[in-house]
Amino acid sequence: MYAITIPEPGGPEALVWDEVPDPVPGEGEVLVEVVASAVNRADIMQRQGYYDPPPGASPYPGLECSGRIVELGSGVSGWSVGDEVCALLAGGGYAEKVAVPAGQLLPVPEGVDLKQAAALPEVACTVWSNVFMIAHLRPGENLLVHGGSSGIGTMAVQLGKAVGARVAVTAGTKEKLDFCAELGADILVNYREQDFVAEVKQATDGVGSDVILDNMGAKYLDRNVQALAVNGRLAIIGLQGGVKGELNIGALLGKRAAISATSLRARPLGEKAAIVAAVREHVWPLIAQGHVRPVVDRELPMADAAQAQRVVEASEHIGKVLLVTR
Repeated sequence: MYAITIPEPGGPEALVWDEVPDPVPGEGEVLVEVVASAVNRADIMQRQGYYDPPPGASPYPGLECSGRIVELGSGVSGWSVGDEVCALLAGGGYAEKVAVPAGQLLPVPEGVDLKQAAALPEVACTVWSNVFMIAHLRPGENLLVHGGSSGIGTMAVQLGKAVGARVAVTAGTKEKLDFCAELGADILVNYREQDFVAEVKQATDGVGSDVILDNMGAKYLDRNVQALAVNGRLAIIGLQGGVKGELNIGALLGKRAAISATSLRARPLGEKAAIVAAVREHVWPLIAQGHVRPVVDRELPMADAAQAQRVVEASEHIGKVLLVTR
């Protein structure tokens, strides 16, 4: 088969479409013939040499895919050859085939075509696990989503609205904010021109945000705490703004607030399977009912992964950029 390899870390040109051995499904795994994958910032970090796959995972980038099952490993039940699926991966999505633990498979949701289903697993699992399973967003609460027009952001906006929360977003252009408004966002903050702390406080009559989903890390740490409501929960899922910040613990104590920081890729298989099962139970019906949908900016051939990563690295997209095998 062919896959995107990274012979040496570097810029987008480091991605090489090359012939490699076919993967073999192990016990509890299935082999998926990939129709599409999607670009995530973790893939870019892997290309740059900053985010190696966990031990035992495929060396190729790609944290999600959609396709068809072509082989079952031993001990797999509930799935059949020919099933159309999408999957959460620890790596290997930028390839024509990938071996997937059966617990990380999802059926293609009703109303979504097979290619576009590749835009769902990573964002749905990330948002559901952080915003709902950890931060416990409830109806009527305020949710602040940084990077509201990203793949993660567009899913968070839709899920927040679907459960009855009031959603604020930050984004860097009017076009991106307008799109977030179309998805249902109530409070729109251009982070290049406005202070999100002041805007959120004003829009919530001084209450602040009950839950904040943050992709920036250190750069926003202090201001995120300022923007939290009493008993607020800050969920950090990215480090685009750096890894080391100063935390005012007194402010955190005063608000009886909590901070969580998680990644999905390196979690044990059992934890991933539990998250995938929760997504299938809670998110997939919302997609089937039309309350939530995949947001795809563009599709590019998988062999052109370098260009796809350039688009994402420059934040020129809204939602997800897909890589398709054919």
